[in-house]
Amino acid sequence: MADECVPVIRYEELPEGPVVVLLDQTRLPAEEAELVCTDVPALVDAIRSLAVRGAPVLGIAGGYGVALAAARGFDVADAAEQLAHARPTAVNLAYGARRVEATYQEALRAGEGEATAAAQALAEARALHREDAEASDRIAEYGSALLSELVPGGGLRVLTHCNTGRLVSGGDGTALAIVKAVHRAGGLRRLWVGETRPLLQGARLTAYEAAEAGMAYSVLADSAAGSLFAAGEVDAVLVGADRIAADGSVANKVGTYSLAVLAGHHGVPFVVVAPVTTIDLDTESGSGIEVEQRAAHEVTVGPWARPTGPGTGPGPAFGEGPGAGPALVPVGAQAYNPAFDVTPSALVTAVVTDEGVASPVTPVSIAELCSTSRRRAARSANGMMKA
Repeated sequence: MADECVPVIRYEELPEGPVVVLLDQTRLPAEEAELVCTDVPALVDAIRSLAVRGAPVLGIAGGYGVALAAARGFDVADAAEQLAHARPTAVNLAYGARRVEATYQEALRAGEGEATAAAQALAEARALHREDAEASDRIAEYGSALLSELVPGGGLRVLTHCNTGRLVSGGDGTALAIVKAVHRAGGLRRLWVGETRPLLQGARLTAYEAAEAGMAYSVLADSAAGSLFAAGEVDAVLVGADRIAADGSVANKVGTYSLAVLAGHHGVPFVVVAPVTTIDLDTESGSGIEVEQRAAHEVTVGPWARPTGPGTGPGPAFGEGPGAGPALVPVGAQAYNPAFDVTPSALVTAVVTDEGVASPVTPVSIAELCSTSRRRAARSANGMMKA
């Protein structure tokens, strides 16, 4: 797991009872504050407010949330249901919650008491956390090898969108884990960080991580990406994913599709990076992915404004409701604010997962990644391989 001072997520046993503790991403980069969740509704609120966000870590949060409900004697099935639907596009969230719920229910069916079942649920959630960190390491290995094939010679100028690093993972992340591996090997010339409107996950969070890692990076307005491509300043685009359909279509932070179109036009590799658990074979195509629609105030109000001057304090968290900043548009203006868009597989050069790389991206290559994952799990269960 990542070894930074402030963990992104952890389950902690306190004298007054267990809690899930989160690094509150709405307060970054100004302050590293933690958010303590004592029950599932509090965790659901944290997920919806983006205090914790990013596909892999949402799976971990879902697992810990179910374990928390079990430990505190709440309705486990209801907790799993609440968590699974907190953000509908992010498939990992439901995966983590359902996996830990299944472990709990299986223990009860086996005749174990509730305390033992709760302990097994927590063990499963911790295993999920550990597996994600290990998956992050494999993703970095596969992805850096792929980049050396796609863009040989080093000195890479990589464009990324949203945040895909340690803040979304039990380890170094997904797309940003690859960038970090390239940087550590001396092969990164520049990381281009798209600001990622309207909540600036790139400008606030990816830049925060890039600075931590000592990378050479520049933040750009989302609308400036086209000029970078036109100037020949982008060697590869690396993005994450919140859901990958069976046909290879990718749902990711809104603005991803535009970058894919630009990359395709300019002949630049467009690489999607995610753990294999982000692949949803039950969703046949991109048209079947439910895209979360978020509140208008994220677009119409400037959420970055905080009080300044002596004695004013830190002000509201980033994006915390309509009053978080000054109005940017006329009163009464409506807004279109999808959290994600869907990129068709024809625009994706490769999908990098912890089980390998799919390229070209087709239903067959996507299914093979999932088949590899199942074979690994079967070998691990037989004691032949640890995932």
